[in-house]
Amino acid sequence: MARIDSILSIVLQQGANELRVVADREPKMLAYGTLKKWSMPPMSEEILRDLLGEIMTSEVETRLAAGERIELEYATSSLGTFHVTLAKERAGAFEARFFRGRAASPAPPSPAPVVDASAEGPAPPSRPPFAAARPRFAVQRYLSDLVARAVAMRASDLHLGDGETPVIRVDGKLRALDDGAPADVAEAFGMEPADLAAVRAGHSIDISLELPGSGRIRVHLYATDQGLAAALRLLPPRAPSFASLHMPVAFDDLALLSHGLVLVCGATGAGKSTTLAALAQVALQRRSIVLVTLEDPIEYELAGSKGSIVRRRQIKRDAVDFASGLRDALREDPDVLLVGEMRDPETIALALTAAETGHLVLASLHSRSAASAVDRIVDASAPERQQQIRIQLAESLRAVVSQRLLPRARGTGRVAAVEVLRMNHAVASMIREGKTAQISHAIQAGRAEGMLSLERSLADRVRSGEVRLEDARAVANDPASLTTLLESTSR
Repeated sequence: MARIDSILSIVLQQGANELRVVADREPKMLAYGTLKKWSMPPMSEEILRDLLGEIMTSEVETRLAAGERIELEYATSSLGTFHVTLAKERAGAFEARFFRGRAASPAPPSPAPVVDASAEGPAPPSRPPFAAARPRFAVQRYLSDLVARAVAMRASDLHLGDGETPVIRVDGKLRALDDGAPADVAEAFGMEPADLAAVRAGHSIDISLELPGSGRIRVHLYATDQGLAAALRLLPPRAPSFASLHMPVAFDDLALLSHGLVLVCGATGAGKSTTLAALAQVALQRRSIVLVTLEDPIEYELAGSKGSIVRRRQIKRDAVDFASGLRDALREDPDVLLVGEMRDPETIALALTAAETGHLVLASLHSRSAASAVDRIVDASAPERQQQIRIQLAESLRAVVSQRLLPRARGTGRVAAVEVLRMNHAVASMIREGKTAQISHAIQAGRAEGMLSLERSLADRVRSGEVRLEDARAVANDPASLTTLLESTSR
């Protein structure tokens, strides 16, 4: 029996499931990602190797000396099986991690990584949050060249599937790279056996990578009936300026609010994350703030001014989930909170509480309109709490921006059409009384207050020749209203 067993016994007795020991540092004990207090002095590398006993075989020693990260399963006599990660940190310190709760999946040697995604990517869902072994990928030349080519062609997305021709999305339309070699997804990412096995077992992996010359990439790896597949979102290295978005109406003043909830809505691929990042950048540049972000995964780089602080947290890496991350954030002295997505009732309730207690909350939500955003938030709560949520929304909601991206009628690229709802007494009453069907009328009547209906935004784009009528009709909430607006201005 290795001497480490006695320490692992204490870990389990304290309700924890993870032990992290780095030579010459105080050991850490965690319970599903939450650090637990205990008193244990630092260990030298010699003492740590002695504690590991039979785990440190000659083969393991050889592989560690070669710079490998070792993953193995350690079966104790009475405590069960632990997943173990052994590695040399970049600073040269020897590190050992024991994690209880992951199925065995041996990891033979892998090539030296070109890109290490462990700092950016969350663990596969098969592992509890903060698992000891996070995905690490050695991006191969095939993938880096393919991404560089997609960036040069102004693609927003790149799709790969085992044995399939790569496909890119440019200005919202798919385009096959017919001269591209068929993909082998696992080989392209240099996936380690443990993570490959997790994906093949039906779990997905979400990470973000930084490729030199190509910027940041958000990656979703998943299994299909024909093998592995990957969806890559290609992101600029830095958050865009609000002016560069060429919005049909200015609403960057929302980033200067002292408190309240600002929602950015739309379908997947509508540019919600981009708009949120631009608003956050405005807040950082024009104010002196502490900005805390909760993202899955981290996307745009945000640069604060000298008087601002940026604290970025990635879900499943730095926080268990959005709700727990948001709960923690309320104790981190934030001025502005950026919530990548409001997914569940607990996250919604916490975001409303934060907005009520003096914080500005910028969040995204999947909905087609301002009215449906309000309904979705209310409907996510239990029936007995829905009236309370309406009251909270009426008090804390400051604005809803619902957006669409449409291909330009001439040239390349896409332009945004938006619906903007700003809170006033009339809108607050509609929300409080459950009369959300009347919100669209309030938007139409509130142009002087900075509101804009989606149909008017679309009509303006069509009249200016920026987008085609058929494209505008395809995304309108009310095509008949769009037709009426166009006919009234053509007379």
